[in-house]
Amino acid sequence: MTTAAPATAAPTTVPTSAVLSVPAAGPAEAAAHFAARLAFEADVSDVHADLAAGIAGIVLVDTRSEAAWAQGRIPGAVHLPTARIAELAPALVPAGATVVTYCWGPGCNGATRAALAFARLGHPVKEMLGGFEYWVREGFAFDSAEGTGQRPVDDLTAPRSGISCAC
Repeated sequence: MTTAAPATAAPTTVPTSAVLSVPAAGPAEAAAHFAARLAFEADVSDVHADLAAGIAGIVLVDTRSEAAWAQGRIPGAVHLPTARIAELAPALVPAGATVVTYCWGPGCNGATRAALAFARLGHPVKEMLGGFEYWVREGFAFDSAEGTGQRPVDDLTAPRSGISCAC
């Protein structure tokens, strides 16, 4: 009588995690990191809410070129191209005001460069994430050489209702 060889289990491959290949930071480190990010950044919805509420002490700065400014800008923004910040900021930005910089959008680091220039001048500063692109995509009004405009909300960036996502 012959006995069958015991069945061997097929080798299993344990999938590796792209997310967990570098362990998450501990809660204290994560809290410090995310608090720091919020100290440096503001999103379009929060900037819009503060402007609509008339919050004092914030100066919104459009850092783009003259042609870009004419094409469209956020109402109430100060036009101050990055290359001219050192020269013109003292006359246009009150001492102690928190500067919020923006440029075209998330693919552009112009607002980051401008924020650096303002920080070097001693201003408290934040960068508006998403820039002018996300301002328009979230359905907020904008000014241009042709007047005031507004586009429908892009439902990939904000609720169709136009009501803040409240995140």
